[in-house]
Amino acid sequence: TLTDEDAEGRALFQKWCEDAGCTMGLDTMGNMFAEKAGTDPDALPVYVGSHLDTQPTGGKYDGVLGVLGGLEILRTMNDLGIKTKHPIIVTNWTNEEGTRYAPAMLSSGVFAGVHTEDWAYEREDAEGKLFGDELKRIGWRGEEPVGERKDKMHAFFELHIEQGPILEAEGKDIGVVTHGQGLSWTQVTITGKDAHTGSTPMPMRKNAGLGMARVLELVEEIALSHAPHAVGAAGHIDIYPNSRNVIPGKAVFTVDMRTHILDKLEGMVAELMERAPKLCEDIGVGFSAEIVGQFNPPAFDDKCVTAIRQAAERLGYSHMDIVSGAGHDACWINDVAPTAMVMCPCVDGLSHNEAEEISPEWATAGANVLFHAVVETAEI
Repeated sequence: TLTDEDAEGRALFQKWCEDAGCTMGLDTMGNMFAEKAGTDPDALPVYVGSHLDTQPTGGKYDGVLGVLGGLEILRTMNDLGIKTKHPIIVTNWTNEEGTRYAPAMLSSGVFAGVHTEDWAYEREDAEGKLFGDELKRIGWRGEEPVGERKDKMHAFFELHIEQGPILEAEGKDIGVVTHGQGLSWTQVTITGKDAHTGSTPMPMRKNAGLGMARVLELVEEIALSHAPHAVGAAGHIDIYPNSRNVIPGKAVFTVDMRTHILDKLEGMVAELMERAPKLCEDIGVGFSAEIVGQFNPPAFDDKCVTAIRQAAERLGYSHMDIVSGAGHDACWINDVAPTAMVMCPCVDGLSHNEAEEISPEWATAGANVLFHAVVETAEI
């Protein structure tokens, strides 16, 4: 996000939207809004979209499918001469991934009032570059006040790949997303003492790497105790000084815990905070932790969910209800507008990876269901 390549992708997306007869809005968080006018000037818009930023290791459908699926709705309406009562707006939300700038879903969170804009602007990447500075540098900081649209939304729909193996394993074309998982990111710092790996006796070591290992075993234990409706792991890990012959003096890592049941999520985090310090104390290393990202499990709007389910049934696609295992911009927009998600399978459930893959048939099914749900909602 907010790289030169991000700027190029945004410019291409804007060109395609303008070629489809849309006007482009841009807010102060870089969120993009391509609008196709409706027949009723007083009707609130139906929003559809996702994000264009990606993970460092790719994922060419994660996010992008949902944005281009929205654009395809507008192109198809043009081809068929379809007009709707409500305007339809295709959205690209900035920095959904949260990889360069934590937390995830940053700009949709500011839009929904979860975060303040000033706080978001001060987020730093690994090189100390600020979100606000980089947004301005690439030329995609707009003039429209962020969030001024949030009370003027008729509905929001997001198409996304599942990023998991369930739909493919069950042989289903469409996932009707009823809930999103809640998420808690806990950044843990284990503090020990740098020392020579060859000359420091085992009983005299203060090994931060060992402390991290024991805490991660605890995370695994906690998640498994709540299976199958909960998960936990650490994805972002830094070891210092990260030298072959030095016992680590510090380890910093982020524990990611998720479930769609709020009480369970809170209990998992509380158990980590209660038990981890003792594990570290037993081997002479320090433990500290802070929550760096969190959102409660969303339940999506019944009417929007029903619109997706009925569209899948009418079109003859196999479908099933599903809980999203990943966070999405729809999770924040659900706080301010009726919201729902369409999911399509992905090969082997692989995502956040250059090998991420879907079939044309899956993409077609997802886009068709999205089209019907959005256009029909725009007529209500």
